[in-house]
Amino acid sequence: MMECVGGDVPVNKGDKFSREQAPKTDQEKLEMADNPYASLVGSLMTAHWVAGKKIMRYLQRTKDFKIVYKRNESLELVGYAYADFAGCVDNLKSTSGFVFLFGGAAVSWKSVKQSIVTTSTMQAEFIACYEATCQAIWLKNFLTGLKVLGIIEKPIQIWNDNNSAILFAKGNKRSIGGKPLSLKFLSVKEKISEGSTAMDYINTESNLADPFNKGLPNNVFKRHVTSMGVLSGFDA
Repeated sequence: MMECVGGDVPVNKGDKFSREQAPKTDQEKLEMADNPYASLVGSLMTAHWVAGKKIMRYLQRTKDFKIVYKRNESLELVGYAYADFAGCVDNLKSTSGFVFLFGGAAVSWKSVKQSIVTTSTMQAEFIACYEATCQAIWLKNFLTGLKVLGIIEKPIQIWNDNNSAILFAKGNKRSIGGKPLSLKFLSVKEKISEGSTAMDYINTESNLADPFNKGLPNNVFKRHVTSMGVLSGFDA
């Protein structure tokens, strides 16, 4: 793959993978036998081999890219959170994703499958906001400890594209599900009420956390990546 042609995106919009995509017939197994699977994805799934090559082509095209931080008089920590509801084909678990920007570029990001099955988009989004809230508090303490900003008095802004999750976070409701989910719910509400974080709506097309959870159209993916400060050596 060292000489492969570069690709525009690591994952295309609509790409989904599951255990059912593994080679089943003897012919399919034979066709995959010569592929360097273990070194690339450690899997025996044909679709994952194709996806792995797509990722390698994307890395080939972006090997000279870098995260560029720009001088700014008013440094501000801003987060984006998103959940791909029931996105896992095998068990219908959702995926949480977040990204935080500081100095105009990404400083922290994460994509992780949620540990519980949620029954609504709002619940899935709330878990993603909980993950982002935990990271926001950690980053706040980290930056304060480094004396980069002194004491951060303003709430750390977290943007999300689910109005229901935001309304519940700011409302008086005390529970949205079982105990594990309710604990996350109350934790998010507490940080908002004490002024540590703020959660507000942003339209889906502007949510920079989207690329961490799902495939996007090429132009949207590139716009989000650029907004995170990821630029080629020629643009930096």
